[in-house]
Amino acid sequence: MKQATVKVIDPVGLHARPATVAVNAASECKSDISVAFKGREMNMKSIMGVMSLGIPTQAEIVISASGEDEDQAIDKIVNALRAQKVIE
Repeated sequence: MKQATVKVIDPVGLHARPATVAVNAASECKSDISVAFKGREMNMKSIMGVMSLGIPTQAEIVISASGEDEDQAIDKIVNALRAQKVIE
């Protein structure tokens, strides 16, 4: 299992548009990918799951991947969120 802990810097938090980008990036990967916030963990390939976490600005989230392409999956999602200027 590979993990990345990142901080959300978007003033609105992890809102619909960047969440969709992250979900699309996760969906291209074979690994099981999840995002955790405040003790709750959701499937990163589910937009409803990600949005239900209500991740605000300045929140620390943990993105986890487990599977054959876990390293690439984490990199892909983190890079997608950085490109959207959602995380630092």
